[in-house]
Amino acid sequence: MSKQGFTTRQVHADRQLNKPEHGAVHTSTTNSVLFEFEDAQGIIDVFQGKKAGHVYSRSSSGAVAALQNMVNQLEDGVGALCFATGMAAISSSLFSLLKSGDHIIVSQYLFGNTRSFMNTLADLGIQISFVDVTSLQNVIDAYQPNTRAVYTETVANPVTQVADVQGIGRYCEERKILFIVDNTMTPPPLFDAKAMKASLVVTSLTKYISGHGNVLGGAVIDTGLYDWRQYPNIKPAYQVADVAQWGLTQIKKKGLRDIGATLAPSAAHGIAVGMETLALRLEKSCHNAQQLATFLENHPKIANVYYPGLADHPQHFIAREQMQHGYGAILSLDLVEDINPIAFLNALELVICATHLGDNRTLALPVAATIFFENGEAEREKMGISETMVRISVGIEDIDDLVDDFANALAQFDE
Repeated sequence: MSKQGFTTRQVHADRQLNKPEHGAVHTSTTNSVLFEFEDAQGIIDVFQGKKAGHVYSRSSSGAVAALQNMVNQLEDGVGALCFATGMAAISSSLFSLLKSGDHIIVSQYLFGNTRSFMNTLADLGIQISFVDVTSLQNVIDAYQPNTRAVYTETVANPVTQVADVQGIGRYCEERKILFIVDNTMTPPPLFDAKAMKASLVVTSLTKYISGHGNVLGGAVIDTGLYDWRQYPNIKPAYQVADVAQWGLTQIKKKGLRDIGATLAPSAAHGIAVGMETLALRLEKSCHNAQQLATFLENHPKIANVYYPGLADHPQHFIAREQMQHGYGAILSLDLVEDINPIAFLNALELVICATHLGDNRTLALPVAATIFFENGEAEREKMGISETMVRISVGIEDIDDLVDDFANALAQFDE
């Protein structure tokens, strides 16, 4: 059989990859914390990594292992680990792979919580260089002999700056540097991180992959492109027979097992079901975002619209080259000076004021006073965030209804 299409693979992934019992099409969830071994040698072999199995659900369980297989297929990797949240995936991975004295090059446009975590790493003696990742040269200029990794998001939240992932990926490959890409904003099929030479892909499963706003989760996927023998921080105990698994083995042992941000089996099941409609939801959300951005760009009450699909976006041509099936479903706007963003948000009736993205419903919130409040005004200015910016996560509603809601809200501010 020829290679199946994206949605066909996703709809049948659980059934085909995991072979659920009793003819089920979804893997069952088991809430047991412990797992019995009738032969004591079995538990020894699993503990020592000589055979696969589950010994304690903080480290692994059947439902989570099934989801990991599906997430791994999504990014065409050699393995994946799932965590309780996206931030847990990020923090556990970096805590596991970095040590005091290491240097990491990081996007200066990182989402607020991720940036806050980078500051935590700095407090622990890891050197952080925040750079403008829309230009490869800035990454090259920041390189040091102790640089261990480059970390970037594909598209920044909320101002939508697009990283030159392709150029950075080639550079990291040449330099033998670990390249970590946060693909939350542009999951497959929008963006192929492996094709851009990403070593590790981190993502929030809470957002587009699940889509329904009712479950938390995160993941890290190893694309198999990085030779872990080049990485100096892998401990001998985690240098297993398969070199491609060295990184994930250390993250699992030091990050998942020791830190304990375990994904619950019931959450894994909810995420797995949501994944089945990923491509369909993304197609609709991206189409809506393009239409809504075009409408807002031409509205006299809107000063600026930030969306990579617009021709005047600073990185529009980078986005065109890197993104395959749309420009994402996040956009932000600046209102003209005489409109208060709180009053504008209160005037919307269909759109929900909430802090989340990737939901089936369209969401909006005032950026500076909420998710980036802790950064301070000077830091927000460096990131391109105005004090009146509104971020919009576009959902799958009928586009005419969305446009009408924004038009009606803006009409309330006519002189």
